Amino acid sequence: MIDVSKVAYNVYAVLQDGTRLNVTPAVTDLGWEEGEGELSARFSFTAANVDYNGNPLSSTIKPNTAIVVTASAGGDEKEVANGKVIEWYPQDSATAKGFSVVCYDDLYNLQKSQDDRYIKAGTGTKSALNAIFSDWGIPAGEYKGPDKPHAKTLFKAEYLGDIITELLDDAEKHGADNYVIRMTGGKVDVLPINANETVYHFDEDDNLTTSGDKISTADLVTRVKVIGLEKKTKKRSVEATLDGKTEYGIRQRIYTRSSDDTAAQAKSAAQKTLDEKGEPTRKTTLKGADLPFIRKGDKIRAAARTVNGFCTVLGVQHDAANRTMTMTVKVLGEDSAESKKGSDEYKVGDVVNFAGGSHYKTATDTQAASTNLSQGKAKITIIKKGAKHPYHLIYQNWAETHVYGWVDEGTFSK
Repeated sequence: MIDVSKVAYNVYAVLQDGTRLNVTPAVTDLGWEEGEGELSARFSFTAANVDYNGNPLSSTIKPNTAIVVTASAGGDEKEVANGKVIEWYPQDSATAKGFSVVCYDDLYNLQKSQDDRYIKAGTGTKSALNAIFSDWGIPAGEYKGPDKPHAKTLFKAEYLGDIITELLDDAEKHGADNYVIRMTGGKVDVLPINANETVYHFDEDDNLTTSGDKISTADLVTRVKVIGLEKKTKKRSVEATLDGKTEYGIRQRIYTRSSDDTAAQAKSAAQKTLDEKGEPTRKTTLKGADLPFIRKGDKIRAAARTVNGFCTVLGVQHDAANRTMTMTVKVLGEDSAESKKGSDEYKVGDVVNFAGGSHYKTATDTQAASTNLSQGKAKITIIKKGAKHPYHLIYQNWAETHVYGWVDEGTFSK
């Protein structure tokens, strides 16, 4: 367990002569994030323009200066962000004398660079990715990523970040798992998602303040066509058509069979696309006390009003100034096993008949909310064994009433 009240942050500027200058006393604002769909981490801070060796600090920290952010929680410091100043905003007025910077890690160069890359037939994913990292001078760290052989591929004037994504997507089509690419200690790691050994738990009674769900069909795929190899006539035949939830309309993707794919492998890859993208997407946002060691791709566990189970962190924003953190997560599954432990009769997901009456804002409140609830059907979303008010209910007609809360044993029936 980590005591978030003991979390401390430090900001260091690494100068050209190797000096590691602790500028934390001058920093008035600090935050960093790993965004969903972004390759590079971003962080920023504002600092007072204090004197350093007879010059304002803004003349020492300037574009391309290396910055390291560390955090501790009562123990040793651990690096949480490392990058270079990309944007620099000095201020000098009667009311403000300071400067702000925005920094990105070295993967930013891949996001902003285009290249022609030729992948020979049979080249493994690891070799292809490491070649890119090496060409751009990014040291390779831990590699636990895929190593599937790729077909002959020519990328023309594509951004390297997109090339990396396409290589990982191709490996996934051939049976690889999902992976995250991120910088740690100045080196690039390729790691499976949800592979962190320490899984942190977040609970609305302790360290979560808000949670919310978003259900979307925007990226839904309902049909995948498998297209065969191009013939001398330049025509390509449709070898298979796989349908999913076409009741949402036809949202079609094309899977083109490569020369090293059999028809069965191509069909299997197309089915995998349907398996992964054939359902409406659910993304949950969690906000609470900042835990600076949470990274994109980590697995966490959350017990909140909209989720009770394990989740994958898709993106995370750390606000060190306000000691808060916002995560966008993908729910891996509701914790039905834990729910069954909490009750021999009821489980999460059960629809019950609530008798009406008192409800509570948290599972541990001693005083009921001021408004009594009317009777009606409700869904059990969380069960907490041993709590004062162990069941969290959401009315089935919540869209009209916006009522939900914690209730006591015996206040509802099947």
